[in-house]
Amino acid sequence: MLEYAYRSSGAFEPVFHSHPFYEVYYFHEGKCNYLIGDQIYNLAPGDLILMYGMTLHCPKIDPSVPYIRSIVHFEPAILRFYTDLPQAAPILQPFEQFKNYRLCLRGEDKEEAERILLRMHGHQARGDQVGAGRLLLAFADLLHFVYDRCLSSLSEKREFPSDKEKTVQDIIALLERKYTDDELDMESLQRELHLSKSYLAKIFKEVTGATIFEYVYRKRINEAKILFLLQPDLAVTEVGFRLGFKHLAHFSRLFKQQVGVTPERYKRQLKLDRSGFPDTGVRHEFV
Repeated sequence: MLEYAYRSSGAFEPVFHSHPFYEVYYFHEGKCNYLIGDQIYNLAPGDLILMYGMTLHCPKIDPSVPYIRSIVHFEPAILRFYTDLPQAAPILQPFEQFKNYRLCLRGEDKEEAERILLRMHGHQARGDQVGAGRLLLAFADLLHFVYDRCLSSLSEKREFPSDKEKTVQDIIALLERKYTDDELDMESLQRELHLSKSYLAKIFKEVTGATIFEYVYRKRINEAKILFLLQPDLAVTEVGFRLGFKHLAHFSRLFKQQVGVTPERYKRQLKLDRSGFPDTGVRHEFV
């Protein structure tokens, strides 16, 4: 599977989401904080993000200015024609080693990346077999470019987050440890972080665009999908309880809202799909 959206500017509702494939995200213009796991990236034009899709991620944009991005979703298997070659460069290593990583491309590097993205768009626009083949080859070229820049970027200084962003990172780090606790509430977060409930709620919403418990529920449903994939014999009820849901109805309702199907149907589809990538009927949005 290879899906490509070039200079997408469509409106969308920003929500935390995940997907079982890799993503390359290129930021052309706008104002955006991108949250990936417990990291917050304040984006500038030319920033390119590699995403190991199962990590929850969500853009927080300023809707008063155009938000333009190019995005590639892909399954690593499509590149086996190259990666299986004896002398092939390990172009998937940045995804496997870093999981989620930002490159800040400027000057000639930015121009080269945008030329490759434009070339990919031209091949995609042909809409035929030759175009599809050349799109894949151009994408492999992009990954070579990214791999090369990742090697040199390891020694660069990292941008330090603001105090507000650091606090949100602390909140998310705590949620990552506590999200399965069925007693998790704002009072317990207040005690752990020594900050008022109102302040925690305010800055989390301001920085991420979501509420604290929207994040928690997204995380729980994401983990439910992983459990269904890795432990197919687990009952839906057991998965719900493991992830902190006191009531099965609440778990089922949230799962269907976020995934598009009930947990039971999702499990059945996984069983039918040996690849582990079920077609749930939910369209993958380029955000």
